[in-house]
Amino acid sequence: MACSVSSSSVLLVKKNNIFINRSTTSTSFGTSRRAPSPPYSSSILVRAQQRPTWLPGLDPPSYLDGTLAGDYGFDPLGLGEDPKSLKWYVQAELVHARFAMAGVAGILFTDLLRVTGTSNLPVWYEAGATKFDFASTRTLLFVQFLLMGFVETKRYMDFTKPGSQAKEGSFFGLEPALEGLEPGYPGGPLLNPLGLAKDAESAKEWKLKEIKNGRLAMVAMLGFFAQASVTHAGPIDNLMEHLSNPWHKTIIQTLAGSGP
Repeated sequence: MACSVSSSSVLLVKKNNIFINRSTTSTSFGTSRRAPSPPYSSSILVRAQQRPTWLPGLDPPSYLDGTLAGDYGFDPLGLGEDPKSLKWYVQAELVHARFAMAGVAGILFTDLLRVTGTSNLPVWYEAGATKFDFASTRTLLFVQFLLMGFVETKRYMDFTKPGSQAKEGSFFGLEPALEGLEPGYPGGPLLNPLGLAKDAESAKEWKLKEIKNGRLAMVAMLGFFAQASVTHAGPIDNLMEHLSNPWHKTIIQTLAGSGP
């Protein structure tokens, strides 16, 4: 009478981003065959993770399911656990991103004009103290508060009651020219003259590009603040100084020489 010792193994085979088990058995004589399928289904499907996260291999929070533009599961403090708070933080990030992009573009453009001598403009962090002949600082501040207060109030009203600011007569008859797809994303001929996001599919792509560039701009603004505090110069001046001696004019030497 002869006997043999057999063993079985399970191999996960990846196909179309789905792992499918392949069961095999082997005998002590080295031969192998695929185990016969039982009358009931025993296949184990493990779906591969397709969604990118800010830290590879990290499971994102359940409330960040990838439906938001630029959602990579980053919320270490759990600020978005409450759905209402998450909705507000999304709008807050979007507004800050847009202000940062406008600020970075304005700082670089005016600094370039100043450095090249094209225009006699102050460095960006001293621009707020500049006196103008056509209006006093108090008047300019009042006008800014008035205009920004009106726009931000309208934005907040549209956030609390989506679609309320698109009703006829709610914006001086300009509602059709500002009509967008959702709160926070106005469009129409005035704010989307090229028609880049007319449908939901193209809008999704452009929203992702906007939030990515906005986050980069916020980091750039933080760098501008740090540069101004340490070097007391504009970004173009700092760039030219670095390019004049790249190996010895770096952030390390700058921080080392900024001490008392």
